[in-house]
Amino acid sequence: MSMKRSIFVVLSVLLVGLFFFYGCGQVEKGEVYKIAVAAPLTGDIATLGQGIKRGVILAYIEMTNSFTNAKIVLEFFDDRANEGEAVNVAEKISSDPRIIGVVGHLNSGCSIPASTVYAKRNLTMITPASTNPKLTLQGLNNVFRVCPTDAQQGPIAAKFLAKKGIKKVYIIDDKTEYGQGLADEFEKEFKKMGGVVLGRDSITVGSRNFKALLTKIKQFNPEAIFFGGVYVEGSLLTKQADEVGLNVPFVGGDGLKTDDYIKIAGASSEGDIITFIGSPIEETSEFYKKYKSVFPKDEIGPFDFNSYVAAKVIFITLTNLLSTGEFSREKANEFIRNTEFKDSLFNVKFDSKGDNLNSEFTIYTVKDGKFKVVDIIR
Repeated sequence: MSMKRSIFVVLSVLLVGLFFFYGCGQVEKGEVYKIAVAAPLTGDIATLGQGIKRGVILAYIEMTNSFTNAKIVLEFFDDRANEGEAVNVAEKISSDPRIIGVVGHLNSGCSIPASTVYAKRNLTMITPASTNPKLTLQGLNNVFRVCPTDAQQGPIAAKFLAKKGIKKVYIIDDKTEYGQGLADEFEKEFKKMGGVVLGRDSITVGSRNFKALLTKIKQFNPEAIFFGGVYVEGSLLTKQADEVGLNVPFVGGDGLKTDDYIKIAGASSEGDIITFIGSPIEETSEFYKKYKSVFPKDEIGPFDFNSYVAAKVIFITLTNLLSTGEFSREKANEFIRNTEFKDSLFNVKFDSKGDNLNSEFTIYTVKDGKFKVVDIIR
């Protein structure tokens, strides 16, 4: 399969300005303007990437009514959750002068190297899901994230376990930027609060049999296991833990918050604890109704709302800059960094690093085969 999967969603739309200026030149009215989306659209975690895609499409459908006399194109790129592939995708995206911004990537291990490629062309990148703090500590003025960081999420899990009286844990991570980073932040806070980390091991992404590792961990008698990773391996870990008699809750982050985690793990997921980077989306919410009106058969994924917000930020930036008759990638980055983005569904303001100042978290537990909200932290 080609490294790039392109899906064009094209509508005739309104443009308010007369000209579109890029740093390297001017594009006349009537040209095609592109927003790129980079995510894993195939492979083990394609479920998450496809959700990001749907979130952007939803924002596109809403926002294109604000333009005339031109075409806006959504172009989707498959990074396959692979660092090398992400860099190749970023090179292709950033070299196209018609692309005005990128929603992506999903994995921190993809976003961090890709961000430096976009920076060379001053191209705005807004990630809906990459939580490793390193991403926005690079000093790049084109990089933003809608979601909070692992430096915030890890401690929330540690504090919750301490509140529940859990004092002894074993940690597993998947050796990725995301998984290791989240586990590191959890470990620091858990130890700081007086908790005991009995040991720590790493698994390899793509592995399927963890029984030897889990049998070893069982000898330590942990009260819980913290896993830094995503649902593909996480669901198998909690299932196989039960099979070897290690009947303790698994605790993890946003990478586990998908219905597939429960489907694969089955009854073994009961009692597991998940921290998530955002508020719960209830069936009565405005976003839920909008989403289901366009995608009635699809479940809302963990990062769909964030990608919707990221795409809207890019659309709003384009609209405002074109209203002055001037647009450049540099001006777009400056506008995003200095603007508070608000509507009925979200409120986003980025700090000097590009992190969202308005962060929210939800703690879930699995009960009766469903994610149940335990607490919302703002």
